[in-house]
Amino acid sequence: MVAKMARAFGVTVDFLIGEGENASYDKETVDRINNIQKMDEGTKNVLFNVIDTYIQNFKTKQAFVKG
Repeated sequence: MVAKMARAFGVTVDFLIGEGENASYDKETVDRINNIQKMDEGTKNVLFNVIDTYIQNFKTKQAFVKG
């Protein structure tokens, strides 16, 4: 049962039982990810593009801070 759930959500069993590297995600983050998974592909692509832009911006800023 747990393995089926992990496959359905695209996560590992470790994540589901709270022992994986992403187990520290708070409930709000996990809820958001689960809701995104339910969306149509077009909407997911738009959201992921926005998220990717913010991540890239964050990483760029971090690189300048370190350099």
